[in-house]
Amino acid sequence: MPDPWLSIIGLGEDGLAGLGAPARAALDGAEAIFGGPRHLELAGAGGRGRAWPLPFTAAPVLALKGRPVAVLASGDPFWHGAGGSLAAQLAPGDWRAFPGPSTFSLAAARLGWRLEEAACLGLHAAPFARALDHLAPGARLICLMRDAAALPAFADWLVAQGFGASRLWRLQALGGPREEITQTTAAALAGSAPIGIAPVALAIEAAGAPGLPRTPGLADEMFDHDGQITKRPVRALTLAALAPRSGEMLWDIGAGSGSIAIEWLRAAPRSRAAGVEADPARAARARANAERFGLGDRFSVTEARAPEGLEGLPRPDAVFIGGGASEALLARLWDILPPGTRLVANAVTLETEALLTRWSGNKGGGLLRIELAEARPLGTRRGWQPARPLVQWSVTR
Repeated sequence: MPDPWLSIIGLGEDGLAGLGAPARAALDGAEAIFGGPRHLELAGAGGRGRAWPLPFTAAPVLALKGRPVAVLASGDPFWHGAGGSLAAQLAPGDWRAFPGPSTFSLAAARLGWRLEEAACLGLHAAPFARALDHLAPGARLICLMRDAAALPAFADWLVAQGFGASRLWRLQALGGPREEITQTTAAALAGSAPIGIAPVALAIEAAGAPGLPRTPGLADEMFDHDGQITKRPVRALTLAALAPRSGEMLWDIGAGSGSIAIEWLRAAPRSRAAGVEADPARAARARANAERFGLGDRFSVTEARAPEGLEGLPRPDAVFIGGGASEALLARLWDILPPGTRLVANAVTLETEALLTRWSGNKGGGLLRIELAEARPLGTRRGWQPARPLVQWSVTR
């Protein structure tokens, strides 16, 4: 196998001094060197330097395939860096990597934190809400930030979530001569003027609000809805039946507020969800709810009726029918779903209950009748207020 033509080099704030001999040799032999302006300056790229285009694309690198090329990235190129994007478009023999210490590793070393016990987040290219599931009293987070202006904005967001008492460390240019670490609190940093230079990160020791529970069954009030929402206890039972697993795809038919899809995404890392919702206002509401939880990039909503809106959706591992079950929909699903797909349908009306009962008799699976009651005021005392009974059909295609 010929030598790889592309070298992916992790460069720290100490510049060339931090590179080993093999990485220096690869850099010296490169005909072209790609990187951000800061990296090109640190490496002394000179006339060989080529700044990344904005928005980012690997096309200029791929256009030089077969010629000696180097790519510079911060620290570890395969942790929130360009390494993964490049390697996905190359054959294994095309490239080699020379990783350096990541910002996460340097931050943990400076603070004395166990890195395996800290959440490491790339908030430089993701919404702040991506941190929501990691916030709890005593939790530690290390977050890459876009620039100095993002730090007070993120502190504002932390205060709004009830974590204003959290201790923060502003971590600037770690590993180089400009390194600076400043300790403060979220409340103190919120609303302040931006201070610091890139690259900048934020370490957080959370304090304040209790944080979100990790189990399905969030309070209904956490979702914006018009009353059409799978209520909290039924939602928890439905998620148990859907059994989300890492990397799987859910179809949420009759998405409504998107609560089922959102709980699915929270339960399983790398999972995705595709909603189908005929009402444009509800579709927009479901998208907004997903954004509020930092999950908008993993949840798409098609404005259409089912089964017509199912065409073109990614192959599912599980399907939920929360409303609008019909003979035509079930028949179409049974035709197109891959073997092994899990299907869960909830019925409130007698007509839908009869439909699911008939299909369960023909196709198997389990039927569960759910009857719940909640204590409510009754005069000067309390009594049980029953909810409408619900029938749930769970089956594997």
